[in-house]
Amino acid sequence: MTTSHDAWELPISEQQLARLTRDMDEAHRETLPAMRASAVDLGDDLRAKGRRAAKDEAPDPTRRRLLLGAGGLAAALALAACSKDDKNTSASSSTGAPGSSPTASSSGSSKYTGDLQVVALATALENQAVGAYQATLDAATAGKLGTVPPAVATFVKTAMAQHADHAKAWNAVLTGAGKPAITDVPLSNQPATLKALGAAKDVGAVAKLALQLEDQAAQTYLFATYNVKSPAGIETAATIAPVEAMHAAILNFVLGQYPVPDDFLPVDKAASPSLLTV
Repeated sequence: MTTSHDAWELPISEQQLARLTRDMDEAHRETLPAMRASAVDLGDDLRAKGRRAAKDEAPDPTRRRLLLGAGGLAAALALAACSKDDKNTSASSSTGAPGSSPTASSSGSSKYTGDLQVVALATALENQAVGAYQATLDAATAGKLGTVPPAVATFVKTAMAQHADHAKAWNAVLTGAGKPAITDVPLSNQPATLKALGAAKDVGAVAKLALQLEDQAAQTYLFATYNVKSPAGIETAATIAPVEAMHAAILNFVLGQYPVPDDFLPVDKAASPSLLTV
């Protein structure tokens, strides 16, 4: 008897998907040194800020200030080139799985404040993506998704490893600033995300959910480039954002949707710091 997930077919060839995945991995590896260096700089910035606050000193406005323009512009251009066409720039609310309207406001009870709250949010989003891709692999192994093309499994493993690299970099910033690392997913939308993952019956359904997560991450990083105060924080977000956008672009191909570029990438899918539950 034919089940519903047997009807799903990869709309591009496995060779095409494999090539896209290799290009994505190459881009990620090329950005790793810059990402790690900027994360170290961000940790230095935050520690210096803490020392200045303790001494009631004014910050140095010129320190790495050039990164403000260069990093933010690089992120915007790269994301626009990779983004799926979406002209709706109004803020959306969190419904079911991922997505919430971006805001710079935060809960006063959070142990992470200021730029550290953005770092904590980024870490949680990366962990959420890692968990979603791992759940996909587990479901595929259990035969819950029907036939999974090998190239799809390779993409999932590659994207998952890249999200883990990003989470590790962000966690290094948190621990360097004397804050606890985030090893789970302290986001209020996580239960809905897990529920959606559990309900997926084929690769297409999982890909749609993964695309939501990737769009959310990419737009959150773009949002961060003009909302965090540290130039090193801007550079870190600008370095990671294009890789997340490549994930989203490839998922659009997997879903049979050509990722038409936007003139300007919206941030209506960016995650709000208020999603954090720590």
